[in-house]
Amino acid sequence: MLALSTDSLKGYGLNRIFSFVKAAKFDGIDLTIDPKNYDTQNAQYIKSLIDQTGVPVLAIATPPLSSPKKIMETVSMAKLLGTRIIVIQPPKIFDFKYVQWMKNEIPKLRQKENISIALENAPSQTFLGLIPENAMGSMLDLKKFKHACLDTSRVAQRREDLIRTYKSLQKFLVHVHISNVRAGKYYAPMEKGILPIESFLTKLKQDGFPGTVSLKLNGKFLTVGEDDKVIKALEEEKLFYDTYFTNVKLMPKSVDVPAEPGNHA
Repeated sequence: MLALSTDSLKGYGLNRIFSFVKAAKFDGIDLTIDPKNYDTQNAQYIKSLIDQTGVPVLAIATPPLSSPKKIMETVSMAKLLGTRIIVIQPPKIFDFKYVQWMKNEIPKLRQKENISIALENAPSQTFLGLIPENAMGSMLDLKKFKHACLDTSRVAQRREDLIRTYKSLQKFLVHVHISNVRAGKYYAPMEKGILPIESFLTKLKQDGFPGTVSLKLNGKFLTVGEDDKVIKALEEEKLFYDTYFTNVKLMPKSVDVPAEPGNHA
């Protein structure tokens, strides 16, 4: 399924974003909780938008600076909205208590609430160019966490190979924030840039990826401020997704047929 991250249209009200998603025939919303946007924190209001538009919230992403309390609040929101995936960010490197809480309590929370809480791959920021800003930022950390979200622009920021990174995380991957990198600008449209997004989407389809692919773009690439152009840009992204994921024909798995007796190569 294809969702749109509300981060892509930051500055619009949620009601407008829901209407754009419906017009462009996306499958749903990937809601980013924004501390500066009270609408994104109002579960009852969001539920009313779902009921009005028929557009579901397929995932909820917590903000970069979070806490156990905020995670629990997000779980409560997800239960009300019928959302099965929560994406959380790697904690800051010196937030030791939060790190331990995540490692110890989130597995229990997943099991208790029957919900996927996925850790996203870390951005590339460092202190003094040496120390990573985030804890739990390695591939090994993502695997240990068991549920992972992959942001393709962050893969490029860290100068990692997208397909190799995907293969490493494949069995743990539940959510994807997808975008490309164009002329050094991250979160560019899927069809414009240096990342092999076509191959990546097709690989996801062939491997039977069970999660949600969420378009996360810099709003300037969607011509924000002009409704018709926003919808047209989203429709183009939907067409690209359908071409390289939805409409990809799966090849039947080959079956080894034993040679007939006495017929040896």
